[in-house]
Amino acid sequence: MEGRENRHSSYIQTADGTGLYFKDWGRGPAIVFLHSLGVSNDVWQYQHAHFAEADYRVVAFDRRGHGRSEQPARGYDADTLADDLAQVIEARALDGATLIGHSMGCLEIVRYLARHGSSRVARIILVGTTTPSLLKTADNPGGVDGQIVETLRAGWKRDFPRWVVDNARPFVVPETSQALLESLVANMCQTPVKVVLDCNKTVFWNDFSADCRAVSVPTLIIHGGRDVSAPIDITARRTAALIRNSRLEIYDDAPHGLMFTHQDRLHADVTRFVADS
Repeated sequence: MEGRENRHSSYIQTADGTGLYFKDWGRGPAIVFLHSLGVSNDVWQYQHAHFAEADYRVVAFDRRGHGRSEQPARGYDADTLADDLAQVIEARALDGATLIGHSMGCLEIVRYLARHGSSRVARIILVGTTTPSLLKTADNPGGVDGQIVETLRAGWKRDFPRWVVDNARPFVVPETSQALLESLVANMCQTPVKVVLDCNKTVFWNDFSADCRAVSVPTLIIHGGRDVSAPIDITARRTAALIRNSRLEIYDDAPHGLMFTHQDRLHADVTRFVADS
């Protein structure tokens, strides 16, 4: 991708030649945004706007297979995704960065820190995290039964857009406009089903407990009490218990998509955490 890269937005080439679309706005303290499964980094667009206007440096990229990034057949395992993040951080010469992830983006952050260390990262923020594990096991009896996951995947293989439409409303709150909801549906439906299935496998068939234990930087965990996509008792509470120097902030009435429904509180909490840690 040499020659396609500029200061504000373009592409970064990964080790296997995949082009990752990125944006790089502003020149203040850097905040790197990682997004959830099936959508582009535009899921964070209101945060991009807020923090760019507040004199932060906003760095965001679309995960391989998502959004404007290229769509290789492989590379959706946790190690490769963490290496992609490392490539973005290196290419943009980031130091002392804040990493903020939503849902699947959180597991990429903890795997990155376990795999590459924290020399370039000052702190992390995990929003609606899917760590440490979602699948029901002896160590996680409250998790999701594997047969339920397989049934879900079988439905995706037949009619993914229908599932997205049927399950979009719990992602937000009743007051969320239909227009915003439809934009989210459109965003998710543009992701290839194979990519969604591969990423789903990475989320469900891995345990990130060891990665969480390896995190040494200050960590803020923000989670909605009404999150049905990543129930708080099997995700955020367990993650907080595993990461030393972490703090769990619960938004009692918030769903999984709290970056849309609780913008002001989220912006204030992120700003305060970056300033104080």
